[in-house]
Amino acid sequence: MKRIGKIVIGLAVGAALIGGGVWYAGQRAAQDPERRFKLTEVGKGDVTQTVSANGTLTPLVLVNVGTQVSGTVRKLYVDFNDRVEAGQKLLELDPSLLETVARQSQANVVNLQASLDLAKANEARMRSLLDKEYVSRQDYDQALQGLKSAQAQLAQAQAAADKDRVNLGYSVIKSPVSGVVVARLVDVGQTVAASFQTPTLIQIAQDLSKMAIDTSFAEADIGNIREGQAARFTVDAFPDRSFHGTVQQIRLNPTNQQNVVTYNVRIKVDNPDLILLPGMTAYVSIGVQKRSDVLLVPNAALRFKPADSADKAAKNGQNSASTATNAGMSGMAPGMGAGMSGMGPAMGGERKGKKRDSQSGTVYVLADGELRPVAVQIGITDNRNTEVVGGELKPGDRVVTGENGNGERKPSSVGMRMF
Repeated sequence: MKRIGKIVIGLAVGAALIGGGVWYAGQRAAQDPERRFKLTEVGKGDVTQTVSANGTLTPLVLVNVGTQVSGTVRKLYVDFNDRVEAGQKLLELDPSLLETVARQSQANVVNLQASLDLAKANEARMRSLLDKEYVSRQDYDQALQGLKSAQAQLAQAQAAADKDRVNLGYSVIKSPVSGVVVARLVDVGQTVAASFQTPTLIQIAQDLSKMAIDTSFAEADIGNIREGQAARFTVDAFPDRSFHGTVQQIRLNPTNQQNVVTYNVRIKVDNPDLILLPGMTAYVSIGVQKRSDVLLVPNAALRFKPADSADKAAKNGQNSASTATNAGMSGMAPGMGAGMSGMGPAMGGERKGKKRDSQSGTVYVLADGELRPVAVQIGITDNRNTEVVGGELKPGDRVVTGENGNGERKPSSVGMRMF
């Protein structure tokens, strides 16, 4: 029995030694920077800085066809998506009332024409009597005045008759341009009233192969946008396809909503396949700056900060604060502690409020098995990579972009940096 006990104890000790060796090897492996950190090799390439905004696709020329007279829709000749030519009938309004008014005006013209004929005869008769001195000059002047008045009344009635005839012609709505009907806003039997403003009956897109995107860019981005710049956009209907356009116009009229100022930028788009439809939401990106064959560093490397360095910085900060407090308190005269206690936070706040250079950053490079912080000067970014314009970083250096968590170490502290 004693022999068996010794064997069991020996096996247990051996298993413990083996387990400890495996655990120690795992810990050493976890400490290996090659396995602990995510590394990316720095290289050269092209980078383009873009500004983005959303917009809506609209036809380059969209005509709202309305009516100048009121009435009830009697006939419709077109529907959605129909192609129309300039001068083609679109719809008709009930002309009954307009025809009645036109006939009344024409009858008034005939009546005043008869009055004018009578005034002409009266003037001729009075002129002949005046030549024979059978009537006075005043009688002739009255006859002449009656003739001119009859002529004026006839001209006025004729103008009113022409107006009513034109209004009768307006009961037939014709297309002012050639294009495609994109909207029909009325139906047969519907009454339209044109008393105060012209109602829209039909919308016609003149040419759907030429479209535009109306976007709103923030004032911080508008300074980099120029007419003629290339633009790229996508739509939800074709998420895997990219389309291209050109900046056509930067409109000077600003829009202010909740103290946010934006400017309307119109993008001209070619649509030869007619697959882009009016009203689609477009996600537009405009390249405002481009650099070729420059040193690039991933944005994740600029955001990375090792967890142990954050712990050390916090510990050093606490020690420094404690040392400074003790030194200050030891040199104070009695009664000065209460008055000076409020100055510490103010002085610390002044150091914390110091702005960091927005064109600089720090990356961590793995060299000789250790991390080494490297300060860099940065340029433009495409939100994935950033241009390096200065510093000690070289092509081929391996920078840390993240830390592989092993369940025991604290995750790396990733701070948001503006660059």
